[in-house]
Amino acid sequence: MTRYPKSILLAAGLVSATGFAPLSLWPITLITIALLIALVERAPNRRAAFGYGWLFGVGHFSLGLNWIAHAFDFQEAMPHWLGYIAVVLLSLYLAIYTGGAAVLAFSARESGPTGRGRFTVAFAAAWILTEYLRATSFTGFAWNPLAAIAVGLPAAAYVQWIGTYGLSGALVLVSGWLWWFGACVRDATTGERGRDPAHIAAVSASVAVLFLFYLGVPARPFHASTPLAVREVGPAIRIVQPNLSQAEQHDRNFDEDSVVRLEQLTGPPSTTPRLILWPEAAVPYYLDEERWARYRLAKLLGPKDILLTGGTTLIYSKAGTLIAARNSLFAMNPTSDLIARYDKAHLVPYGEYLPMRPILSSIGLSKLVQSDVDFVPGAGPGTLTLPGFGKAGVQICYEIIFSGQVIDAAHRPDFIFNPSTDAWFGAWGPPQHLAQARLRAIEEGLPVIRATPTGISAVIDAEGRLLVALPLNKPGVITSRLPLAKAPGLFARFGNSVPLTLALMLATLAIAPRFRRG
Repeated sequence: MTRYPKSILLAAGLVSATGFAPLSLWPITLITIALLIALVERAPNRRAAFGYGWLFGVGHFSLGLNWIAHAFDFQEAMPHWLGYIAVVLLSLYLAIYTGGAAVLAFSARESGPTGRGRFTVAFAAAWILTEYLRATSFTGFAWNPLAAIAVGLPAAAYVQWIGTYGLSGALVLVSGWLWWFGACVRDATTGERGRDPAHIAAVSASVAVLFLFYLGVPARPFHASTPLAVREVGPAIRIVQPNLSQAEQHDRNFDEDSVVRLEQLTGPPSTTPRLILWPEAAVPYYLDEERWARYRLAKLLGPKDILLTGGTTLIYSKAGTLIAARNSLFAMNPTSDLIARYDKAHLVPYGEYLPMRPILSSIGLSKLVQSDVDFVPGAGPGTLTLPGFGKAGVQICYEIIFSGQVIDAAHRPDFIFNPSTDAWFGAWGPPQHLAQARLRAIEEGLPVIRATPTGISAVIDAEGRLLVALPLNKPGVITSRLPLAKAPGLFARFGNSVPLTLALMLATLAIAPRFRRG
């Protein structure tokens, strides 16, 4: 067995990230993962197998998460070059999970065509498990699950049954069968096992899996399109994208200009009921404290309108000292009353709060966050009742990326509202964020509405289709109708127990023959 140069694995990982938005070169991702599977299968030992997966992961995450470096362009208190170090350090950590998948699969390695098949199945099971762990361990970082490369393809429909992590495992199966198919073709051309029944079965299975992946069969017949006329019977919505840069949002001198821009795009009051949707942190006011600010915004609303806008809630001690804040979403009616509020629960470490603040502050790293006051999390997914517009689930910014954690299943909403601030995500982050929001729509069978300051604001139907969107860095308004929800599917009913059960089944399938032989 041969040890492979580190450069091959790093390069393969880098190239694999091109399958995600904005490039969306998904066949390249499948091919590079097939290469990873082939190299791990030939690894001399478990340590090498882990190293292969880890090196692949370092390259994969370093390119796929390059947008994080752009966030440091807005951290005037810290050097901008630190952003690139942050990307590498995060990638070194996240690559542990791809290394873990490789070493777990290595334990099921066997020789021969059927052995390759079981190894592929084991790799898929391990990928599901480690991707789930990546999304849930510590604070969790679920960005760019492998399933995101399938957004826009019919195969994305599978997530309504097996969830995002299940589809990620299925894509690993596809890559594994690409490798298996190539190996079988090689055997046939060299005369080795060309007429072996196991070889013929391997080729047939490979072709079948690739066919099912591309066409989304049998998911597609159960994922049929709803006629546009039927979808557009929902209430009117108006999404405002003011094109406020990150620098403008953080500069207090732009507060008045930013509110004026939002007001102008919202337009005059209407007699037709509208749900008006503004982005995360849209207003610089503390709406629960400053009634004059609510009066100002209420002038934009017609008699049956409701405004949903991002803002901040301040938290005080009993002595009246400011001690923390919450990243909030407020629902306001035409009489300036706040009828509902959602507080972001899944906060961004080093962005919205500083972990171990006393220790990091003592060594000068408090500048990693822009405030001396940390945000604190809310209670978790909730459902807001909006008279005339139904029930809204809310996920602020990157909360939407966490599969199985976006709605209160006991109080199922009619749609999910995802206000966000993507201006600091660079050119790669916003389309990746949008792709993951589309996965949530398919998983939950719910439309997702996105409002961001700089894009990509969008209306996504319950099948994950992008009905209308505003491009990056363009001011504008989306006037549309709220798409209808679907009945909850398998994943919406049982959540991540479905892909984890799938992983267990695949693992059993991979290792069961060993016990029978024993």
